[in-house]
Amino acid sequence: MEVLELNHVGIWVENVAASVDFYKNILQFEQLPRPAFDFNGAWFRLGKHQELHILEGRTEKVISHSRKSHFALKVKSIKETEYFLKNKGLTFTGPKQRPDGGWQIFVVDPDGYWIEFSELNY
Repeated sequence: MEVLELNHVGIWVENVAASVDFYKNILQFEQLPRPAFDFNGAWFRLGKHQELHILEGRTEKVISHSRKSHFALKVKSIKETEYFLKNKGLTFTGPKQRPDGGWQIFVVDPDGYWIEFSELNY
């Protein structure tokens, strides 16, 4: 088996409208057309070829943290990302330098999922 790339990350949310507001209006991710599934959701572009899929129906507690379940997005500049998040009024941790020299900031979405923004040297 040859894996070509990560296609998408799917997260199970309690309220699609709240998630769409966060990812589209606050983080300003591009919303994509979504097939007519028999359940509510939304899709967003992450970079050139990857996507975030929002799936409605979560009733259990989310277990997510920087050292547990989270997803990471590579950014061009951690300083620009920090400035962007501050201007949006978001609470976040970092920036913090990793042992490998990369930089990271973590923000939490409305459902409690941790999102890492990373400036990497590779």
